[in-house]
Amino acid sequence: MTASLHLDPSRVVAPVSRRTFGSFVEHMGRCVYGGLYEPSHPAADEHGFREDVLALVREMGVTLVRYPGGNFVSGYRWEDGIGPVEERPVRRDLAWHSLETNEVGVDEFMRWAAKADVEVMYALNLGTRGVQEALDAHEYLNHPDRTRLASLRHANGVEKPYGIRMFCLGNEMDGPWQTGHKTAHEYGRLAAETARALRSAEPGLELVACGSSSSSMPTFGAWEATVLELAYDQVDYISAHAYYEPVDGDLGSFLASAVDMDHFVAGVTATADSIGARLKSPKRINISFDEWNVWYLSRFQNRATPAEWETAPRLIEDTYNVADAVVVGSLLISLLRHSDRVTAACQAQLVNVIAPIRAEPSGLAWRQTTFHPFALTARLARGSVLNIEVNAPTYETKRFGEVPALDAVATHDPVSGSLTVFAVNRHQADAMPLSFSLAAFDTPFRVAESWLLTDPDLNAVNTLDDPDRVVPRPIESLDLTGNTVRLTMPPVSWVAVRLTPGQ
Repeated sequence: MTASLHLDPSRVVAPVSRRTFGSFVEHMGRCVYGGLYEPSHPAADEHGFREDVLALVREMGVTLVRYPGGNFVSGYRWEDGIGPVEERPVRRDLAWHSLETNEVGVDEFMRWAAKADVEVMYALNLGTRGVQEALDAHEYLNHPDRTRLASLRHANGVEKPYGIRMFCLGNEMDGPWQTGHKTAHEYGRLAAETARALRSAEPGLELVACGSSSSSMPTFGAWEATVLELAYDQVDYISAHAYYEPVDGDLGSFLASAVDMDHFVAGVTATADSIGARLKSPKRINISFDEWNVWYLSRFQNRATPAEWETAPRLIEDTYNVADAVVVGSLLISLLRHSDRVTAACQAQLVNVIAPIRAEPSGLAWRQTTFHPFALTARLARGSVLNIEVNAPTYETKRFGEVPALDAVATHDPVSGSLTVFAVNRHQADAMPLSFSLAAFDTPFRVAESWLLTDPDLNAVNTLDDPDRVVPRPIESLDLTGNTVRLTMPPVSWVAVRLTPGQ
């Protein structure tokens, strides 16, 4: 059970995209109301947003937030959330069988995003609405002055345009559960028409077409091909969504979830490049992996539909354990590995709803186990992603066959000289000695910091009463002698090691 990595600073995949460390805020459950926003909370600011939650968002290193959905957006009327709050209508949200008060709308959220210093990827409703409504939303958000909707924004207290660069052209339109679900041809036509119109309004926008909501969808591949045949020259990204959970107690396959993510990215990339070649286009479509996470979806699917329509009900507030955190760390490794094509990604969601941050009404906010690999990866991954060679033993899984027991990625910042290695040991029983040589680098290194996330109890969780039960700790077994780093990774563990030039 020994493993080694070969690192070479000349083998660069791509720069680390800061948009890789995105998150997702949907008007769903208690993500917004009771999560980000709780005016009666002791920690609320003058606009009703919780400062304690905001501090954790900053600590987590979130750079980009997709908003306002999600399935919610396919029935959303953005106009409901502007103007005097007391005049805003209450609407049914069909996606999550709840009531939307519209107390938080785009102006409130953009104020929060500016305070959090995050970029917003704005999702447009192409489920129950179309080209004109998308143009109206863009006019309100981005047009500087003189038009009716820009003037309305001024009247609502926001003089300068928000300058949003990225727009999602709908959400999961391949899914039969989606309000306004369409065939690939129907959606591809609408996406292309909407994109043309938006580019006429503002040529420099970055537009994301809906890809498959899962690689297990029966239309996967065919959906991307049809949509891109119709919209290739009008869009910049195709989206990908993926959620993972241990099925029937199959922990071995769950720990190897990144294998599926790798295949997903490879399949979408191949399809997009095939369409580009067929169209003789010099353009390259990138992937926006704008929904990904661990989600115990089977629990949600087996629930009974509530009899009442509630405001901000508790929905999919999964509590994450050690194994879940290790999988989240491994999925981040996969996203970084594909930085040449995956240039934006959003972990779903940010607060309470399958989230790394939990918050209780009038109470405390805390970090779930999955918070930690995200926060450390966002902070430590700098410079460029390296194409590394992994030599590791394998183990057998039910879903993916034989997979490497170790997965890893490295980033190197040529400006500061820092080098960071991220790795996971997927094996459930055996510790794994890991070594990697620094001989290919022209400078000696010292260990600046090292982190290990694991626990003998894989079901250990962080809770309101014990928020620091699972936290990363310095690696005690790490040794740097000469130009070789050695450490031992416990079973089901995630590590990050940052080295900087110096003796």
